[in-house]
Amino acid sequence: MTGVSPLSTGVPPHTRDGTPARLDPAHSADGLAAIEFDAVLDVVAGFTAGPLGADAIRALRPASDIEWIRHELSEVGELLALIGRGERFDVAPIPPLRTVLGRLRIDGSVLDIAELAAVKMTLAAARIIGDELARHRMACPLVAGRHVAPVHRAIERTLELAVGDDGELLDTASPALASARRDVHAARERLVRRLETLLRDLDASSVGAGATVTMRSGRYVIPIRRDSRQRPEGIIHDESASAGTLFVEPTAAIDLGNALRSAVVAEERAVLAVLRDLTQRLRPIEPLLAAHHDCCVAIDSLVARARWAYNANASVPTIHPAGGALRLNVARHPLLIAKGIVAVPFDLTLDAGEHTLLISGPNTGGKTVLLKTVGLAIALAQSGLVPPVGPDSIIPMIDRLFVDIGDHQSLAADLSTFAAHVASVRQILDYSERGTLVLLDEIGSGTDPAEGGALAAAVLESLTSRGALTLATTHLGALKLLATRVDGVVNGSLHFDAETLSPTFRFAKGIPGRSYGLAIARRLGVSSEVLRNAERLVPEAERNLDQLLATVEARRQALDAGEATFRERLDEIERREATLEATQAAQHARDAALRAAEKTAERDRARAAKAYLLEARKQVEAALALARGAADETAAKDARRLVEEGIRDQRARLDESDPTIDGSDETLQVGDRVRLNTGATGELAEIRGDGKGVVLVGTMRLVVATGTLTRVAGAAPRPRVAAVRVDESAPAGAYELDLRGMRADEAEAAVALAIDRATLAEQPHLAIIHGMGTGVLRDVVRRLLAADRRVASFDFAPRTQGGVGVTVAVLR
Repeated sequence: MTGVSPLSTGVPPHTRDGTPARLDPAHSADGLAAIEFDAVLDVVAGFTAGPLGADAIRALRPASDIEWIRHELSEVGELLALIGRGERFDVAPIPPLRTVLGRLRIDGSVLDIAELAAVKMTLAAARIIGDELARHRMACPLVAGRHVAPVHRAIERTLELAVGDDGELLDTASPALASARRDVHAARERLVRRLETLLRDLDASSVGAGATVTMRSGRYVIPIRRDSRQRPEGIIHDESASAGTLFVEPTAAIDLGNALRSAVVAEERAVLAVLRDLTQRLRPIEPLLAAHHDCCVAIDSLVARARWAYNANASVPTIHPAGGALRLNVARHPLLIAKGIVAVPFDLTLDAGEHTLLISGPNTGGKTVLLKTVGLAIALAQSGLVPPVGPDSIIPMIDRLFVDIGDHQSLAADLSTFAAHVASVRQILDYSERGTLVLLDEIGSGTDPAEGGALAAAVLESLTSRGALTLATTHLGALKLLATRVDGVVNGSLHFDAETLSPTFRFAKGIPGRSYGLAIARRLGVSSEVLRNAERLVPEAERNLDQLLATVEARRQALDAGEATFRERLDEIERREATLEATQAAQHARDAALRAAEKTAERDRARAAKAYLLEARKQVEAALALARGAADETAAKDARRLVEEGIRDQRARLDESDPTIDGSDETLQVGDRVRLNTGATGELAEIRGDGKGVVLVGTMRLVVATGTLTRVAGAAPRPRVAAVRVDESAPAGAYELDLRGMRADEAEAAVALAIDRATLAEQPHLAIIHGMGTGVLRDVVRRLLAADRRVASFDFAPRTQGGVGVTVAVLR
């Protein structure tokens, strides 16, 4: 079969009816048929909601307007992405409306009830599609651009009240119609009752068994035997097939029959009035009805194309002008997909300077399927359908399509197979140029291999020089060398398993294929002697070429195996790297959580320490109040004991978090937290040479044997509590408080506690070391001293004793 589809020159991008310019139908039919284009359209049409959408799919043909093609593919791509996300796009089928629209354009015409039902169905479908377009306008802006202004709801509501779902005219269409139908029903009931009474009054010999009231010629009658002597007077409207029974309308029922007929005529007038009124309501919106109908058909077509593309796992290709590169990734034949055949996909790339692909190899290798797949991919894309190709595919526009596939032998035309091929080649050479796609199957076959090969080489060289995109298959060994001497020609082959002599259908560019003719003959049992003679008769050049191709194929298989191993190892490395990254991320998350927990714990400990110190201050103030009100020395001692017990209690509460104890005195160092044998804990302030150490427990300095101390080990850092040191060298044992390194809130609590202790110890002075840094601690100290009524005065220390870095408070 051969087909030629040149584009007519001078055709505008779009015809008058808005459809895109297409390939010349007079020449394209055979070519598209050769690649089974219509069969693919039938498959896509099966995804539509209604027959009109299916007809629109089947009417698609390759277009020449690149902007129209890109727009159509973009619209299908939007819907394809929508379906890929699991979302729905509802489409309702619609009936044909062309005749109805034509009658609406004729003044005075009246639509019948079936035509009104078609209009109602169309408006309902248009409303569904309008809602879907509005719902998906953000995800599908191009498709949403097809939205048509809705028909006024009152018109649609009127149709819903007048036309039933089964296409009947409802009583609710108008009050006059409802009244007329009630009259008809009542007149019919009266007539039937009268006829049944007359029938019962007749003798049994005058009527047959089971005789009932029936209709003849639009009138209600009763059956009477022809030979009956009691036949009532009336009008005979009909007789039975045997002529033994007459159907008589009795004279007594004629008036009732006439009344029924009058009621029916009145009903018909009411029906006509309703139909005329509805038609008049629809006539002004005929263009809007036509637009809605076209929109419904177009959306049905687009959604069907998107559903088919999703089913075929297809991706929207990029469309380039004619003469550009061709790149098909993961391409498959659409009919093989439709039949459920697991087709091996292929990747094919031809750069802009590569015009001719010569595919060689054994029979049953899939070469013809590859040719048709390429032709279908381009034809489908230019028809606004997404071909079954993978992402990043590129398809160039074509202006003409030539297909020469199959046996063209014709006895009627006195053409042999070779002559038919030559006739097709002549036609191809007459029209081919840049922007032409040529598909040639078994070029040069059907005649002497030497002459056929020479003719095929000349044809391919001519097509290549013109810039035509040509794909050809061949078994001729001479053509395999064409790529070495003609720029723009590249070899290709489909893989073939040399061991099993079975095709793998995997395409390889740049390497010609072996014929495997003798190998297949050997596999089929041809004698070894015949095969040896055949091998000797093969020309040396072809034997050398076959050996070279065998070597190349073996190396390619080795490279493929190595590449597969490399990819497996690379995948394993990537998996391990991903696992390591996940582990590191988890570790970082745990570290961050630990740091956050530490900060939280530090804040909690600081708050707890401040609470403990404030509680101690309250106890000290209560004790001082008690001491001030004591009447004798005994009461004052009791108050002092109460203060010391409160301080020890608060300090013990701070020490409750120390979890472990290291009982070795060899690890003791100045500054360690230690526990005494009495259970109290404190800070080791000094280790003396006589085996004893000085331990600060609250405000007390205890000298104990180091052997009785146990170091508190593994405890978390404790909130800093300021230690008040007694300077025994100073007069009257002045108290000294060091705030350096503390925060403001810590310093505030420490100063309050130090004033409490100094007052309880009846010390006249309190030296507070705050340093000369930013001045924050200094301001806190001076603010607290100024607000405390127990402080008589305060000032900076002499320069020799710290100057402005120390504030000395005089206590009352």
